[in-house]
Amino acid sequence: MSRPRIAIPVPTSTDAEYNDQGWKQYASAVERSGGEAVEVPLGDPPAVTARLIADCQGILLPGSGADVNPQKYGQEPVAECAPVDLARENVDELLLQDAHNMGKPILAICFGTQTLNVWRGGTLVQHLTGTAVNHGAGRNVPVAHSVAVLADSLLGEMIAPDASAGPDGSLRLPVNSSHHQAIAKAGDGLRISAFTPEDGIVEAIENAPDGVGGRFVLGVQWHPERSFDESASSRAIFAQFIAEASAWAPRPPSEPAV
Repeated sequence: MSRPRIAIPVPTSTDAEYNDQGWKQYASAVERSGGEAVEVPLGDPPAVTARLIADCQGILLPGSGADVNPQKYGQEPVAECAPVDLARENVDELLLQDAHNMGKPILAICFGTQTLNVWRGGTLVQHLTGTAVNHGAGRNVPVAHSVAVLADSLLGEMIAPDASAGPDGSLRLPVNSSHHQAIAKAGDGLRISAFTPEDGIVEAIENAPDGVGGRFVLGVQWHPERSFDESASSRAIFAQFIAEASAWAPRPPSEPAV
């Protein structure tokens, strides 16, 4: 069986060092899980990007040092909001539309999760304040805090063997963390599947049972590509994503994208 091709945008249009380090980690996790990583440049004409991703079986939206344009969810930027990267946002939206139309699996990480949520009509917290949880710990902190994962969720089924039981019936999973924004309201057809128990910050979203697009739509706020070697749950997320991409088949022309 051929390896499924996974479209991964270049993380930013401005930071070559971040791009080089970050994209390679996403690509490595995809390829070690059985996929083929396809680099999607930023700034190409939409028609060029569309041709590139036409034969991809899944999309992975990576992190970024930018923040999603808050005007897209009806807000003006606060002082702590990072600059917008329109080139990255444009590519993400094209990939999301293609995946939605064709039912392709989607894995979104950190900034990619926020892009997914806003594209679905959700909103963000522009800057996290008033919490003792270290959400902005950064790349050099392998475990920043734990998240509570709903046991009956898609994410919960994947990470169950590597998680411990929480007092509320959820699964507890230690994660890294590199974000200063978070999901406020989940987008259309999305459900919250993980949160930080100490402050309630949303840590993962996924397609609701009656959601739209493909059956595998998952966004996590942490970086499983960074903990791929150490964490069985990180490997399980990528393994399931690649398995879904391998099983994907184009939707018949007569079948709507719901």
